[in-house]
Amino acid sequence: MAVALAACSAIAPGALPRLAAAKPGTLLSCTDLAAKAARPGTVYSSAVEVPAGPVTVGSATLQAPAHCLVQGRMNERVSPVDGQRYAIGFEMRLPRDWNGRFFYQANGGLDGAVVPAMGGIGGGGPASTALQKGFAVISSDAGHAGSMGPRFGLDPQARSDYGYNAVAQLTPMAKNLIAQAYGRGPDRSYIGGCSNGGRHAMVAASRSAAQYDGVLAGNPGFQLPKAAVAQLYGAQQYAKAASVRTPAGEPDLQSAFTPIELQMVSRSLLARCDALDGLADGIVADVQACQARFRLDSDVPTCTGARDGACLAPAQKSALANVFAGARDSAGRMIYSSFPFDTGIAGSNWREWKFAFPATRDAGAVAFIFSTPPLADRPGGLPFALGFDMDRDAPRITATGGPFRESAMDFMAPPNADRLDALRTRGAKMIVYHGTSDPVFSSDDTAAWYERLQASHRGDAEAFARYFPVPGMNHCAGGPATDQFDMLDALVDWVEQGRAPQSVTAAARGPGATAVNAEVPSSWSPRRTRPLCPYPRVATYTGGDPEIAASFRCR
Repeated sequence: MAVALAACSAIAPGALPRLAAAKPGTLLSCTDLAAKAARPGTVYSSAVEVPAGPVTVGSATLQAPAHCLVQGRMNERVSPVDGQRYAIGFEMRLPRDWNGRFFYQANGGLDGAVVPAMGGIGGGGPASTALQKGFAVISSDAGHAGSMGPRFGLDPQARSDYGYNAVAQLTPMAKNLIAQAYGRGPDRSYIGGCSNGGRHAMVAASRSAAQYDGVLAGNPGFQLPKAAVAQLYGAQQYAKAASVRTPAGEPDLQSAFTPIELQMVSRSLLARCDALDGLADGIVADVQACQARFRLDSDVPTCTGARDGACLAPAQKSALANVFAGARDSAGRMIYSSFPFDTGIAGSNWREWKFAFPATRDAGAVAFIFSTPPLADRPGGLPFALGFDMDRDAPRITATGGPFRESAMDFMAPPNADRLDALRTRGAKMIVYHGTSDPVFSSDDTAAWYERLQASHRGDAEAFARYFPVPGMNHCAGGPATDQFDMLDALVDWVEQGRAPQSVTAAARGPGATAVNAEVPSSWSPRRTRPLCPYPRVATYTGGDPEIAASFRCR
């Protein structure tokens, strides 16, 4: 009794419980799982043993350990709205040598494809995957086929599946499959993804807090409908600065800014802000301080004649200023967040999202998925983007009506995102990271979310949730950044060992790296490292070799 009382007295009032570490296991069943794991509404189309070897994921080839591959679908139906056939497709990879953990691989974009369940851990060219670490991993198409494009948004249930219901349905199915395969369920469960996958993870933190012990959300588009509308707003701004028209008579958004002009803006940012962290090294670590210091109107030369790459015309400055200040309606009311000026503005990823995707991605998503009712009768592509009215049309993302009982913000955004009491009190943990040069989902929005989380948890949110900005990184990877890191190991250590991450070491991917980032400056060491710091701390140079993380501290 004395020992027990001493142990209790050592626990501070209000301290959070620590979840026990996962224990390894061995695969006991595979080819018979379809029968053993039978559930109503679930069809297992195959269950096969896969030897250790390569797995193709997009254009990359990754090595996988020996595992059991299970594929199937849930909740098959024919929509009474659009007459199309729907199901939640999935695959699960269960390693022979299991670490006792489950990982939900949340995919990005519009989903629509069951990609190999390798368990991407985020960052550029990650050195490992969750499957290689021993996790049992699931991936899914979130309830619709990619061949439909955004037209699945005509079906209300498909909208809900995409927003949150596929994760909610698949999670207990996957845990049952694990129990049948290994003779017991997972000791610890994790969910992770980037972009829309980061949104899925944040939604799970709100809606499925009892199911997940660790949440890893990268560049999270947790207000995706608002961000998609902001993309259309951006297209309208860039159209005003376009110097070329297409054969169809439309403004060519690519002509609004040349790559050389954006590189000049990036250099201007470095000139004003690079040394704020104690070292002029090509990385603006103190992004917040830079916003107070950098002035687009005075720090970037204004063209007095023809554009020559060394200046910006007034129309170009106006377009950039409007976009970075955040999408607004005609009365000046904010529709989406501001964006921080950062050096990744010269990245190819930044350019693609800003000038190409509003017409090819966002127009269709806003028209079919995020508007209520859907705007299916309007011309698509760039005409839709340029004709979208911020006063009349933007409110459709919060509207309901007819068969659409949930607005886009209802089914896409995490409910009560800044009140995560259920996650906190059971000892679960959350890590969020975001490239500060993300062109589509603003890191300002993520920082503002974290500030609200801190306020709602009386300034102690970092006891269970930490946000790591990644200076210079574009959307999930790329840009002039140290963008290769492993947040999953840091999350597992926090959840199961109680070691809260004080920093996470990130590396550049210069020449010689397995997956080269072409935007790593030649002046850097190809494998430069930096500490990523939990917000609001900043990696500050303290002396020593400027190419290694050990020469910096989070302050």
